[in-house]
Amino acid sequence: MTTDEKLESPVQLPLLAAPRAEVFLVETEEELAEASQTLASGSGPFAVDAERASGFKYSQRAYLIQVYRQGSPIYLIDPAAIAPVLSAEPFRELASVMSTAPWILHAASQDIPCLRELGLIAPQLFDTELGSRIAGLVRVGLGAVTESLLGVRLAKEHSAVDWSIRPLANDWLNYAALDVDVLFELWAAVEKTLIERNKLQWALEEFQATLVAQPKVAKLDKWRGMTGLHDVKDQRKLAIARELWTAREMLAVKLDVSPGRLIPDASIVGVVKETPKTKPQLAGTRSFVGRASRSYLDTWWKAIEEGTSTRDLPALKIAATGIPNHRIWPTRFPDADRRLKTVRPKIAELAEELGLPVENLLTPDYLRTLCFEPPALELAAIQDALRALGAREWQIELTAQLILDGLAAPLPDEESSSDLA
Repeated sequence: MTTDEKLESPVQLPLLAAPRAEVFLVETEEELAEASQTLASGSGPFAVDAERASGFKYSQRAYLIQVYRQGSPIYLIDPAAIAPVLSAEPFRELASVMSTAPWILHAASQDIPCLRELGLIAPQLFDTELGSRIAGLVRVGLGAVTESLLGVRLAKEHSAVDWSIRPLANDWLNYAALDVDVLFELWAAVEKTLIERNKLQWALEEFQATLVAQPKVAKLDKWRGMTGLHDVKDQRKLAIARELWTAREMLAVKLDVSPGRLIPDASIVGVVKETPKTKPQLAGTRSFVGRASRSYLDTWWKAIEEGTSTRDLPALKIAATGIPNHRIWPTRFPDADRRLKTVRPKIAELAEELGLPVENLLTPDYLRTLCFEPPALELAAIQDALRALGAREWQIELTAQLILDGLAAPLPDEESSSDLA
């Protein structure tokens, strides 16, 4: 290897392979009470993380909670062992303790719902992932941010395991402990970067918005979202799809298994398109796969029969709610499309100048709403409209005038008419 090649070779960062603090696994209510008391005697914020079994289980409950505070060990709390039937009751003391100081999480929006199920609610939040986005870091995963800001690598080889499996392997627990081990240092580093780039207030407003965000309203006719179903234009076949999806959903809840692990969407859509006439024909359908495709054959065949015989046929299309999809604007709503194409590049340019992902500068749906149904072309009206949609004050301050300028600009057709006049 030449000298130049050595100079160009990436520096191998040191590996943080094991947590630097003492680690305790908490599996009983007695151990949880001891952990709560120790955490109460610590100081400063709580470093928090949670592990779910997404893609394996139907529920999104936490199967492991990591809590760390200066002056305490890292506690790996097993909610499934402490409360096999999901309940917040055993966690009341822990919730009380953890309500006394801010939390530090990485990608908090992913973990807040499952922690709330256990009554664990943060009084204040610092999200190192969201803070990294606002700061302008290109890669914002925990491992990437730790490398970028702390100069160390994390052992991250267990990010997609099934956390519902018991007993938990030691290397999994080691991985889980590392997730909170670095959060205090990461908090300081992200905050320092935000201050240097004059973005701390922006981030604090985003953290508060994350903390108070409400769960999204479940979509009506969720079954229509199955991949490939948009090709089906027959009401009877759509009824079969609905019944199969509903049967899979009920079985997934009963077994607490991710629906796609029973039979994937592609299997349902394939059956819908082929529409087997008999149960043996269904069993022989090669595209009908999945771990439950044959073991619950009676369930699927019953769903097909119900879809075939029902008088409750679904509409080919459901009535749209909210503004129409912006992809159809060029032909259906050309004025709205021209407004969007005038304003959106301005927002994108500002985001680039500020070193922000454009979706963090302003939620794209908010901009589309204003372009589709513009308020009065006054700054206060634009500000009020953004605020009503849910934009934060820092976003309104940066974008409102820009949006007003774009909406007030003559549309191309208007410019042509002025020229002719």
